[in-house]
Amino acid sequence: MIEFHLDGRSGVPPYQQVVQQVRHALRLGLLAVGDQLPTVKEAATSLTINPNTVSKAYKELELLGLVAARPGIGIFVTTTLSDDSLAAHGPLRQSLQRWLAQARRAGLDDESIDALYKECLRSSAAEDVA
Repeated sequence: MIEFHLDGRSGVPPYQQVVQQVRHALRLGLLAVGDQLPTVKEAATSLTINPNTVSKAYKELELLGLVAARPGIGIFVTTTLSDDSLAAHGPLRQSLQRWLAQARRAGLDDESIDALYKECLRSSAAEDVA
């Protein structure tokens, strides 16, 4: 079962962070069709947020067609976002973990690593368009 976490410094609303985490887990194959999400109460308690915030996230996931509520039972994944590239994730993850270790040895903190990654991603996308 997925465990949610919140980043209070991100500027992203908590409900949207929950939605993003479910989408990422679906894309990475960490959640599969039929998997159950934590109950609203469980998620709200673990995140120390209002249950309405979790409900809002779950409603958005339902509207996106990614989950479905089964009254009295829970919220279940109905589709996945992973594709055939999932097999490449293992080697890429290992390579990325080595790179992250190098970045930390070079003195970069998480915020600097994130900024560098996002800049490289943007410049790579711009090169693909050109």
